[in-house]
Amino acid sequence: MADWNQRIIEEFRANGGKVGGPFEGGKLLLLTHIGAKTGQKRVSPLAYTTDGDRLVIIASKQGADTNPDWYHNLRAHPRTTVEVGTEEFPVTAKIVEDRTERDRLFAAMTAEMPGFADYQEKTSRVIPVIVLER
Repeated sequence: MADWNQRIIEEFRANGGKVGGPFEGGKLLLLTHIGAKTGQKRVSPLAYTTDGDRLVIIASKQGADTNPDWYHNLRAHPRTTVEVGTEEFPVTAKIVEDRTERDRLFAAMTAEMPGFADYQEKTSRVIPVIVLER
């Protein structure tokens, strides 16, 4: 998975935020996060939508029964940076705790990217929704 992500990161940065393959034409950002246990800086390419000025990401891990590592890292270190297109800027990550708000944002994501609904069907956990605010 690390090699897969690294190729996407390199393609993203080389092409002003655009990538091909299964992500071609989709909204993709690069999330920098600090390891909760290791303190190491990491970068993850993630699909996103927007809600006003906020970026919205989903901790789906493709429907696995556990949350992705980056989710735990954001809980420990919510102030971070993202790259969108050619722009890099600081954000604060906030996990959406209110179920009504979470469901609204999740539905907006699945309207644009139906695969996220499939991920929710694969797992019994409620997939977390995170907003990134400048």
